[in-house]
Amino acid sequence: MSDVPSTPDEPPVPSDPTGAPTPPTPSTPPPAPGPADAVPGQVPAAPGPPPAPPPPVVTYGQVPPTLNEIYYKPWPNILLTVLTCGIWRGIWSYRAHGDLQRYKGDGLGEVAGLLLGLFIYPVVMFTVPNEIEQMYQRDGRQSPESALLGLWFLLPIIGDLIWYFKVQRALNEFWISKGSQSAA
Repeated sequence: MSDVPSTPDEPPVPSDPTGAPTPPTPSTPPPAPGPADAVPGQVPAAPGPPPAPPPPVVTYGQVPPTLNEIYYKPWPNILLTVLTCGIWRGIWSYRAHGDLQRYKGDGLGEVAGLLLGLFIYPVVMFTVPNEIEQMYQRDGRQSPESALLGLWFLLPIIGDLIWYFKVQRALNEFWISKGSQSAA
């Protein structure tokens, strides 16, 4: 009872005491081929599809973080408008329309607000209250102002002041209700 090699390159096959050859024991399967085992000239398998890109960042719905900036304070805005001979109200209009567009996702926007504020200010007196009204309505609330507020432009100087205080109050109240810090 001796082990006899079947070929010179193979190890001897063990046999049991009866003389019958013992079948080979199953061994663990060889590891899956990896990049180090790649055959030259063979194209490796392509990896799976790339992960889906993250959803786009929503740019609307943004609320000003604080109302401490000059754009939200009535008296400094009025003073700057007088000192700059009306140029500041174009800058205020730029900022107000920009804030409204960033929150609502639509509207005139900053550039149109600036151009209207500098060259055709009576139009701003209708557009800002209209956008404020839309903003309140989308929030499911009754707007304190409407586009008809723009008719105050018919009463020079006093009408502008009344219009501005009403609009700025409505804007500031809305921003505070959405989490902005109130002015100190």
